[in-house]
Amino acid sequence: MKISFNGEPREVSGATLALALDELGLSTAVVATALNGSFVPAPSRSSISLKDGDAVEALAPMQGG
Repeated sequence: MKISFNGEPREVSGATLALALDELGLSTAVVATALNGSFVPAPSRSSISLKDGDAVEALAPMQGG
């Protein structure tokens, strides 16, 4: 299916957010995720289904000052 990942078009076969993140190489990364602008907690990713055209965002925490 075609999704937008961090603003870039991507093709994924994973049916859930967790499977798509795994496919994109982020299964072990510490990231915050959002689906269509709504925050998705890490424990919920495996139960969130994706559909064609969804927008997924993954952001890594940053340190600094």
